[in-house]
Amino acid sequence: MIDLSSLAAFALVALGLVCSPGPNMIYLISRSITQGRWAGFISLLGVIMGFVFYMCCAAFGITALLMAVPFAYQAIQWAGAAYLLYLAWQAIKPGAANILQPRTDLPIDGPRKLFLMGFLTNLLNPKIAVLYLSLLPQFIDPARGNVLMQSVTLGAVQIAVSFTVNLMIVFAAGSVAAWFARRPTWVVVQRWLMATVLGALAVKLVFEKRAT
Repeated sequence: MIDLSSLAAFALVALGLVCSPGPNMIYLISRSITQGRWAGFISLLGVIMGFVFYMCCAAFGITALLMAVPFAYQAIQWAGAAYLLYLAWQAIKPGAANILQPRTDLPIDGPRKLFLMGFLTNLLNPKIAVLYLSLLPQFIDPARGNVLMQSVTLGAVQIAVSFTVNLMIVFAAGSVAAWFARRPTWVVVQRWLMATVLGALAVKLVFEKRAT
């Protein structure tokens, strides 16, 4: 099974990623400002269901791949490193768009649609799918036992961290939006910080040796 130090490291990575502004954060802030905290919470449940969907796909897919193809582990390592470097560049490239502007033109929707929209916002974000494929293998060690159980455990940690942070964002949506608006420099700092973290993970992934 996964040791506590690896779980703690993965939790820190998950925390850094959820604090990085993206479609989920902006949608939840926008929905909470437009329709209130309860609507934001229902939307968050939909977002979390999207994470559960991707976690299951990644867990079963990674398990099947590692069992079926001898060199799959190394292939995932290199593909994951390349994608992490791509994300790092996207964060700091010249002219990178500022996505921290919440929308105020969202319609008033019922609980079912709120849940579905939260789910689709997460599900249709390809970054989430590839992030699972990029990040999970770094913390999975086949020598420590069941790969599927390790994948599910890591996925559950990521979901728990994302839920906690996003719940705080829902309840403080107005304050979060105003905070970002008053501190444009933080956007630059946040981008470079995330680029540094993602780049370091990519380097670690490239040079990490698989346990035998």
